[in-house]
Amino acid sequence: MTNPLLLRVLQGETTARPPVWFMRQAGRYLPEYRALRATTPDFISFCLTPEKAAEATLQPMRRFGYDAAIVFADILLIPRALGQEVWFEAGEGPRLGAMPSVEAMRDLTEGAGEALKEVGQTLSLVRAALDPDKALIGFAGAPWTVATYMLDGEARSIGKGERATARTYAYADPEGVDALLAVLVEATAHYLKMQADAGAQVLKIFESWAEGLPEDLFERLVLKPHKALVRRVRELGVTVPLIGFPRGSAALAERYARETEFQAVALDTACPLEIGRRVQAIKPIQGALDPLLLRNGGAGLDRRVDQLLEAWGQGPWIFNLGHGILPDVPIAHVEQVLKRIGAQ
Repeated sequence: MTNPLLLRVLQGETTARPPVWFMRQAGRYLPEYRALRATTPDFISFCLTPEKAAEATLQPMRRFGYDAAIVFADILLIPRALGQEVWFEAGEGPRLGAMPSVEAMRDLTEGAGEALKEVGQTLSLVRAALDPDKALIGFAGAPWTVATYMLDGEARSIGKGERATARTYAYADPEGVDALLAVLVEATAHYLKMQADAGAQVLKIFESWAEGLPEDLFERLVLKPHKALVRRVRELGVTVPLIGFPRGSAALAERYARETEFQAVALDTACPLEIGRRVQAIKPIQGALDPLLLRNGGAGLDRRVDQLLEAWGQGPWIFNLGHGILPDVPIAHVEQVLKRIGAQ
């Protein structure tokens, strides 16, 4: 049986070259994606049309031969499964309607996987078409990150980049926010189980808004829910490896690696190389090229790739960006990186 390079690293192996995939590798920087996306104006509908979402997932695999495909979906499908209206405004991003009561959402948690069964259908289609030596990744937004959107709603207030509304709720109504996080842990666990059952070989948890949290809030809003989520996923019988991504956690990434049961920790763009080495001494790591440098290209891009290879290449490491690929990244720059690390 084929053991994809990515899975070998997640098992703790140091490979001759790091496996590589890019966050948001399916998306607007690809002309074939833009053509496909134009066939369905509504983004949520596009995500929940398995044939189109599968095609979007496979497009970068055909073009670049990444070591892993990540299912094309969105972290804000979970609020939709819990009864909150979600839509995307062109050029502005996500918008959410009024949040249902925690009690009403609690009744929907066990059905979250079934409510989003189209994502499972997408995974099954991709797995059937994907080369056996390529890994298939499923994902979900982490409870706190999803909660920030649910609490912020339209998120048009000053300080939205710091999720100011949600953070204020976390201070002003700790019991209410903790209850929401518990609902999201349960719903997300069932959603992830559905993805694993549909063929996902790896599951990634995106905590996009761990940034800027003081340590006590980080412990309460990130560490505690992540521990609970991993525990609940395992209770549901899921055995595939899990990657946690506490974006913006800085020095707390090391504590995160020690205290959670993820098989690997994804590091963001700002993570110092030395902290990455310390985390790597605990478990495999993923990251952390700057998407802006990828867009810029040139000799500076080569130098940074070489720095990352020198710093982290002697241990279990998945080469990736420190955040999602930008829509205006030249395809030639992606090819430049893949050649530099020996993946093309």
